[in-house]
Parts: sequence; structure tokens; C-alpha cells
Amino acid sequence: MEPKDYKVVRIEGEYAYLKEENASGNELFIALALLPEGTDIGTKLHYEMFEYTIIS
Repeated sequence: MEPKDYKVVRIEGEYAYLKEENASGNELFIALALLPEGTDIGTKLHYEMFEYTIIS
């Protein structure tokens, strides 16, 4: 998979909803347990090689 950047737009229970930071703006949801510690609403994430990292 190609690298992608996301922003956490909302959290419901154990899941975070991520919006892709490009023209498509696709949205997906993922278990919080798979995201880096400290992830919260508004956090920007970089996805590459099956791993999410927090970016500033």
C-alpha cells in the first residue's frame, strides 16, 4: 500500500474515524488499539507499511 496521511475526525467507543488528507477525503474507521498511544480527535497520522505514526 502507498503511504497516506489521515486526520482523526471523531472517536466513538473503541474506534476512531479517520479522514484521508487528500482530495478524495475518504473516511475509514479503525480500532484505537491499532493506533499510536496519545491518538485523539484532531491528531494527524501517517500510514506506511501497515503502521500508523503521529505527525505534527
